[in-house]
Amino acid sequence: MSNERERVWELTEWIRQANDAYYLQDQPSIPDAQYDLWLKELKELEEQYPQLRTPDSPTQRVGGAAAKEFAKVQHVQPLLSLDNAFTADGLRDFDQRVRAVAPDARYVVELKIDGLTLALTYEDGILTQAATRGDGSVGEEITANVRTIASIPLRLTQAARLHVRGEGYMAKETFVRLNQECAEAGRRVFANPRNAAAGSLRQLNPRVTAKRHLDYFAYQVLEGSALLADLPQSQAGALAYLKQLGFPVNASFRVCDNIEDVITYCAQMVEERRQLPYDIDGLVIKVDSFDQQRELGM
Repeated sequence: MSNERERVWELTEWIRQANDAYYLQDQPSIPDAQYDLWLKELKELEEQYPQLRTPDSPTQRVGGAAAKEFAKVQHVQPLLSLDNAFTADGLRDFDQRVRAVAPDARYVVELKIDGLTLALTYEDGILTQAATRGDGSVGEEITANVRTIASIPLRLTQAARLHVRGEGYMAKETFVRLNQECAEAGRRVFANPRNAAAGSLRQLNPRVTAKRHLDYFAYQVLEGSALLADLPQSQAGALAYLKQLGFPVNASFRVCDNIEDVITYCAQMVEERRQLPYDIDGLVIKVDSFDQQRELGM
């Protein structure tokens, strides 16, 4: 048994390293065929020795048993919606309100990925729960489905309790391929990638979700354990911290010292959005400092 245990650990680490290289560094480290062989061997060992299978095993991404219904989940913090600004003058008005309270505020501008908000819970660094936004206070538990998203870490680089908010989405290329498959099978096609992502994440059978090849970007630490004494105190710091923990973080964010830089970046992304591999439905402008955010209010 010791040899099998050691082999399971070895395969698990190799697969995790390959996943990190592919999803976080965008630098595939091994051929797909080698990855498939490792995963096949790991599955066979876990089937032969079920006691060696762990909740964060790479094999747990294939999708479990179908759910009868989705349980309700109370969020640790309300997942609030956003106010809108449609013009440069609207952003300048926002800036004036901010600087009346925080004169030295700087901003972080992030792409607003057009997908489905997902709240993830980790205990001792292991993914234990995933939920939709719902009404902002109560969502639906879709943990089995979310485990199938390969870019979401099942185990973090730190063994801590953490609640994270991010966006599940479907890439444009994946969406086109899915609609082609639906059309060929005589099924109804999806209107857009967001609808496809939402429909995929609310499948009662996680194996269907697994076949849809969804992705994820993390962008907010909702709550962390006392063990994390060095939790970041700014949005830019939070994004760097999430990446350090093993989450995929969208690299197209910009730190701006003033609102004119924000406006310039927004205009740039309006021009470039069609070249992105995923849909966005705007940009999100946040005051960077969490202390200043609390002072300003929601």
